[in-house]
Amino acid sequence: MKKTHQRRRRTSTLGLVCFAFALQLLAVSSAKADDGYRLWLRYDPLPANVSKEYRALVTSVVVQGQSQTLDAVRAELVGGLTGLLGGAVPAALKVERDGAVVVGTPSNSPLVDSLDWGRQLAALGPEGFRIRSARVGGHNVTVIASQGEVGALYGAFHFLRLLQTERPINRLDVSERPRLQLRVLNHWDNLDRSVERGYAGRSLWDWDALPQKVDPRLVDYARANASIGINGSVLNNVNSNSKSLGADYLQKTKAIADTFRPYGVRVYLSARFSAPIELDGLKTADPLDPEVAAWWKRKADEIYKLIPDFGGFLVKANSEGQPGPRTYNRDHVDGANMLAAALAPHKGVVIWRAFVYDAKPGYDRAAAAYEQLQPFDGKFAPNVLLQVKNGAIDFQPREPFHPLFGAMPKTQMMLEAQITQEYLGHSNHLVFLAPMWREVLDSDTRVKGKGSTVSKVLDGTLFGQKITGMAGVANTGTDRNWTGHDFGQANWYAFGRLAWNPDAPSKQIADEWIKMTLTREPKALAVVERIMLESRGAVVDYMTPLGLHHIMWGGHHYGPAPWENKFERADWNPVYYHKADAAGLGFDRTATGSNAVAQYSPEVRAVFADPSAVPEKYLLWFQHVPWDRRMSSGRILWDELALHYQRGVDWVRAARKDWDSLSGVIDPERHGAVARKLEIQERDAVAWRDACLLYFQTFSKRPLPRGVEPARKTLEEYKAKSLLQIDSPDH
Repeated sequence: MKKTHQRRRRTSTLGLVCFAFALQLLAVSSAKADDGYRLWLRYDPLPANVSKEYRALVTSVVVQGQSQTLDAVRAELVGGLTGLLGGAVPAALKVERDGAVVVGTPSNSPLVDSLDWGRQLAALGPEGFRIRSARVGGHNVTVIASQGEVGALYGAFHFLRLLQTERPINRLDVSERPRLQLRVLNHWDNLDRSVERGYAGRSLWDWDALPQKVDPRLVDYARANASIGINGSVLNNVNSNSKSLGADYLQKTKAIADTFRPYGVRVYLSARFSAPIELDGLKTADPLDPEVAAWWKRKADEIYKLIPDFGGFLVKANSEGQPGPRTYNRDHVDGANMLAAALAPHKGVVIWRAFVYDAKPGYDRAAAAYEQLQPFDGKFAPNVLLQVKNGAIDFQPREPFHPLFGAMPKTQMMLEAQITQEYLGHSNHLVFLAPMWREVLDSDTRVKGKGSTVSKVLDGTLFGQKITGMAGVANTGTDRNWTGHDFGQANWYAFGRLAWNPDAPSKQIADEWIKMTLTREPKALAVVERIMLESRGAVVDYMTPLGLHHIMWGGHHYGPAPWENKFERADWNPVYYHKADAAGLGFDRTATGSNAVAQYSPEVRAVFADPSAVPEKYLLWFQHVPWDRRMSSGRILWDELALHYQRGVDWVRAARKDWDSLSGVIDPERHGAVARKLEIQERDAVAWRDACLLYFQTFSKRPLPRGVEPARKTLEEYKAKSLLQIDSPDH
């Protein structure tokens, strides 16, 4: 009894702390509401007429039961509703009048239990929720119910989103559940707090201060993730350090896990395959060595004793110099299944990255992952997922969908998307990535006829996989606005919304984010929405049009370098990918070239292999095309290429003017910050256009078509200095 009382007192204290923190955040943000810290959780007062309408429907918050998660629900609703409605919305113990918002589960709330929703909530699962206008105790109320407490938290955030986006709440009947089970951020964070492909400051995890001191910012990170349904976080880089699995770092990881747990965010770790050697001096890391398998079992037991809800291991093996089972003449199944056996008793998963490729003469990197992994379909353990990038190369501005999607029906797969903009202008370019992810999710593999989309592969409806998921390489850091670029936040938000519902439209996601983050003013909203929805297409135009890919500067991948051919590995050089010569441009992946098209289903293969049928957006990905080949526009390839580059530049210039027109509507701090980024983006777009066209012109020997501006510098000047070496306030 004494322990129970202490536990209740602890959770109640946490609730008071969370509530006080929420109110403090509201007070601070009222004084400085424009630095981007609050992301989409901005609970500023709604317009008076809207607030008045909601006020009649929301009078109190009733959350019965005590736990850290329920305390978080109570704090979020009280703080959020108080801010949005411009006056106190108190917490209450029971329904005393119309307008109560009742939240809970049948097991912790007698009010929810009395509604007899058990069957419906069971069908929605512990993360699903139901929001419905109802009568309780003779009063008109809004009920947010779930089978699980985290589901109730998701429902609370959804309810707040309805108010933030000014949706009607008088006759609610909403039922939602996540389509994917694992909705995970991958942080490529190192133990020294540097972030590989990170452009927003240092790592959020202060390993030196942990476990004694946990940065309160981690609570807001967890809140932000919970608000969009993200339920997992891989804390360390896939190019991992064995120290992450050492006893001292596991204590630090436990402190983070304890902080995330009330918000339903489980922690994962990237596991270095050679850890048994590096941590405990084993002579080998051979996955078929019994001593190695026993080491991993002991390590799993150690982790779960500290972190009972630990998610599992993410593994990058035998890729780009990382150790793995092939180091010992074993295969990927041997490695993954050995780790899976160690985690299985604890219900943990192994997420095995499919980003594997060998450097060998004459091979096509785009075909490498399929060649290495597809033969093992059906041989991976039940708690193993293959994490497959959206395309077969590496997070390019545009790629056709990865051929492994649909090619391994007996293997569980999850999509790996990149939220951070490694190849898309880092934190300097405004690029809304939802349309890019929609493009791959909507791609039809045709493996079971028309409608066999990648989204159906991922959610299990096509092949019936038991564990489903989607991962996003995170773009968060210690910058005050979290993502370096204020619009970078939209990609974090979009990832969460698409991981929850892979069929969510890009326009809906953009509309929500703008209203919650920037403005609800209709004309301004329309301008921002158009900029966002057009941005990815524009970036493809000024970087890699018509199927070009991986022509970025080596190493940092910022800016153009189609001429680069200095790396020892052929497939790390841009010239490997575009194959420019006097005859034409593009990588031949048809039967006359690498024949990578053979990895797709027959219907898809027939389209990609046919120069008259392949979509022009993928043309140079699959075909080596003559410079004078006639395009659908009637223009020759060279002219079409040049005009795409010019169109991308023109778009950025127009976007700058559109953004400038919003001065006075968007708060001055964020308006000014985005304006400065757009200035850099225009400079970069011009450099992309000029550098690429000057270089490709050395092969095409053709003049620029009418409408394309002459280059501002010489080709040699562009070759001499990357865009990252040009002085600017943001570099």
